[in-house]
Amino acid sequence: MAAASIARSERRLVLPYLHRLLHSGASSPSPNRFLRHASPVPRDPDHSPFLRLPAARVSTLPTGLRIVTQAHPAATRMASVGVWVDAGSRFELPGTNGTAHFLEHMAFKGTTRRPTAVALEVEIENMGARLNAYTSREQTTYFADVQGRDVPTALDVLSDILQYPCFPANALQRERGVILREMDEVQGMMDEVIFDHLHAAAFQGHPLGDTILGPVENIKSISKKDLEQYISTHYTCPRMVVSAAGAVNHDEVVDQVREFFTGFSTDPTTVDQLVEANPAIFTGSEVRVENPEMPLTHFAIAFKGSSWADPSSIPLMVIQSILGTWNRNVGVGNCSGSALARGISNGNLAESMIAFNTNYRDIGLFGICATAQPDSLYDLSRLIMQEFRRLAFEVSETEVARARNQLKSALLLHIDGSTAVSENNGRQMLTYGRIMPFLELFARIDAVDCDTIMETAKDFIIDKDIALAAVGPLTSLPELSWFRSRTYSDDEFTSRIFLQDAQNN
Repeated sequence: MAAASIARSERRLVLPYLHRLLHSGASSPSPNRFLRHASPVPRDPDHSPFLRLPAARVSTLPTGLRIVTQAHPAATRMASVGVWVDAGSRFELPGTNGTAHFLEHMAFKGTTRRPTAVALEVEIENMGARLNAYTSREQTTYFADVQGRDVPTALDVLSDILQYPCFPANALQRERGVILREMDEVQGMMDEVIFDHLHAAAFQGHPLGDTILGPVENIKSISKKDLEQYISTHYTCPRMVVSAAGAVNHDEVVDQVREFFTGFSTDPTTVDQLVEANPAIFTGSEVRVENPEMPLTHFAIAFKGSSWADPSSIPLMVIQSILGTWNRNVGVGNCSGSALARGISNGNLAESMIAFNTNYRDIGLFGICATAQPDSLYDLSRLIMQEFRRLAFEVSETEVARARNQLKSALLLHIDGSTAVSENNGRQMLTYGRIMPFLELFARIDAVDCDTIMETAKDFIIDKDIALAAVGPLTSLPELSWFRSRTYSDDEFTSRIFLQDAQNN
């Protein structure tokens, strides 16, 4: 009887709500719901109560090697320590594309002190640690997650694999096969494929347009000499940062780095000098790979973006948040805070959509990547281009405030452990030359208002060139010239969709 009484009580609570939802006359809730528990008026909130994190400490050795530590989070007694190098595939010599990534693989194959990969792996596993690495177009990272007491050993291992690698011939040959298999796997990851094609279109004839893995012929021919030359040229103290976070002591880490990191070059050449000598130039062009056998079309539209240190980088981050992300499988359609996502959902125009904003030392890419049915491509393209153009002329304070809140939440979620904190600090030291406190970063985000968004959109979108990459059935995808023309022309079709959406809300 008690259970039945509870069930009847729950029905009385639920049914009126469903009745209001079904008979309210609105197909989707108002976007104002996102600010129901916050101020809809842009303001300068005080973030200090929840951003009082231990300060990051920075030291620079006479060699130019920088060390940054942050004792956060320390409660777990775990620590993350890594070496961030201002070198990636962008800085490879002509004909050696893929060397930076190949080197990442070979770093764990033994050193003069740890002659085999097995010896290295056993030492790491005996500590209960994790050793990993990754390569991007501008940076390479080697890091270890360990217990706080094992930080000295982790620093010893990291310094050893970078200063005294063996590059045994049998391991070199074995890793060729590993990387070729990795390349096959990447070819099945359409997001990776599209972004590689997009870089090739946007940065034609420049190393920034090359893939990180490199072409097959290079993987088969990269030699021990190529790897050694890359290390001696780019793994220099002024271009390296040792970053540690968690249960770490700054002074102790500095002393240990001073002891272990003694074999690197002190060549004063900076990345800025290398970039200035070979700057990346954005090219309005396209890469289309027609494959009518694929069920879906994958494509990306990009404008020239900003560099890391450009004042426009933060407004573009907010614009990325305004454009948002959407995936049919997630089930958020008309309820999305993104006007573009609601338009796509209302029109049943795509399977997924995500806005991106990628920064490099001197340039960037920002835009939209989408997956859709071939017969929806034209309407989807019209909707996307209208939304790009709208940002330059009509943006509400509500959506900007929502975007700022979402951006700040995403940034905070990114530092949920010592690995993320160490990575964030290492990357900031390479890109900004300092650690930007979250209080400062949030203040910069809060300073972005409607006028800033519209001014930035006019600078980066209106009458600007476009790079396009697409794979799949492409018959219905408009030409590049069509996309270019939509950076300054009206589109009644998408205006009508957005107007209908506004009326419904």
